[in-house]
Amino acid sequence: MAEHEAHAEQLERGVYLGLREGNLDPQRVVALACELLDWFHCTDAILEVVERNPADVSPAEMAALARRILDDVDFDPGFDLAPERLETLRAALRVMARDLPTRGIEGEPEIEVLEDCFPVGAGVRLADGVRLNWGGPILPNMCDDPAVALTGLAIMTQESLLERTWRVWPVCPRHDLGVHGSERNGTAVWWCAGEGGHALASVGELARVLG
Repeated sequence: MAEHEAHAEQLERGVYLGLREGNLDPQRVVALACELLDWFHCTDAILEVVERNPADVSPAEMAALARRILDDVDFDPGFDLAPERLETLRAALRVMARDLPTRGIEGEPEIEVLEDCFPVGAGVRLADGVRLNWGGPILPNMCDDPAVALTGLAIMTQESLLERTWRVWPVCPRHDLGVHGSERNGTAVWWCAGEGGHALASVGELARVLG
């Protein structure tokens, strides 16, 4: 089983890169479909690739089938095959970092890829060396959307600081309630539950309301 998983992952990575770079090898797609079928993965896309002659399948059709197979097996390219995800996360941290001085945290935080986690994720390392990854790291698939990445960073940072210091942050000055990172209408905000709920501020804009 371990050998199968390693071989299948190698083929999946090759198919993903072929799709990404526009040089998909049909034989690699066939090899992946056969490997998956041998281990009882039996989806429509896998069966179609196995049953058809690759020469009769247009490049566009083969690419569509390859994408369906990767979706069928929940393939995730991680940070290494999709480096733009890491750039999205770093951009989100630059926004999130604007809120840290309201908690008395200075210096430039950094994204830290946590290779020892499974699946591989990312945490934050503050300028003083403190690592923030309480509650689980930011997973690569959370970084396909900037608002989701920023919300995830806000939640992880808040929970990590609470775990370390037992001090609630941020706090809504109007309701004296701890607020939470939340995505609302495609925007990452600090959300307060007081009076039915309201946004205290967008993530990155805490200084505007807390000083």
